[in-house]
Amino acid sequence: MTQDPPQETAEPASTRLITTKDELREHRSAMDGTVAAVLTMGALHAGHLALVQRARELADHVILTDFVNPLQFGPGEDYEAYPRTLEQDLALVDGLVDVVFAPSVQEMYPVLPPMVSVTAGPAGRILEGAARPGHFDGVVTVVAKLLQLTAPHLSVFGRKDAQQLAIIQRLVGDLDLPVRIEPVEIQREPSGLARSSRNAYLGEAGREQALALSRTIAAARAAAPSAGALRTVLRDALESAEIDWDYAHALDPVTLEPIGPEHRGEVLVVLAGTVEGTRLLDAAVAVVTAP
Repeated sequence: MTQDPPQETAEPASTRLITTKDELREHRSAMDGTVAAVLTMGALHAGHLALVQRARELADHVILTDFVNPLQFGPGEDYEAYPRTLEQDLALVDGLVDVVFAPSVQEMYPVLPPMVSVTAGPAGRILEGAARPGHFDGVVTVVAKLLQLTAPHLSVFGRKDAQQLAIIQRLVGDLDLPVRIEPVEIQREPSGLARSSRNAYLGEAGREQALALSRTIAAARAAAPSAGALRTVLRDALESAEIDWDYAHALDPVTLEPIGPEHRGEVLVVLAGTVEGTRLLDAAVAVVTAP
């Protein structure tokens, strides 16, 4: 007797848009099996789709959140200008996720700023946190809320926002939130540029200039396994001033402190710079085994 071929996990027949917390809780309670959450600020692109694909590989159901969080934007930042493309986002993930949760600001924060919030601690005041005071407090507050609301077994995050990923991993560990954080590799355009919603702000010349970040990442990876060579690559990049660099660091992935010559093991390479007025990030994990 021949056996039927194994059944693939069925994709959702259609994606449901939900805008209230009460409706989300009701819909979530009816989901059987494992649930993955993909937390986004919308303006979805291929990088987000890679997160969705990974979530679908790991869970029976996928909830995607689409919310531009005002708490993580500082004065003079691009909160008002940040792209809001809900219709396009829905079309892009239709049939790929079970639910898109796209609440209003008032739905998420009846009182703004909220009377009670979460702090990222010292890790939130260095690197991106130094350039954007209060940014990571806003991130961990909304992530804590969204993880409570979606109640997932796991949540996927890209490695491009490396400091954010490290802080969210500590948020989950330190507050004993019952969710696994699943890192997903950076998605890149054919040119090598890390995919980002903010790439839409760049002109043709800016996109070419921004490749300084991905070139530096490639050179840093090539310099490993030597800690000294890797640090030299980053120093040379800063001195070349191809873009308006903010920082280029090789960090201990646990402490987020700069590595020394004696460091062995994984190294978190983090870059930040401004091109045509747009702040861009890139990152990679390398392994050093020699001075």
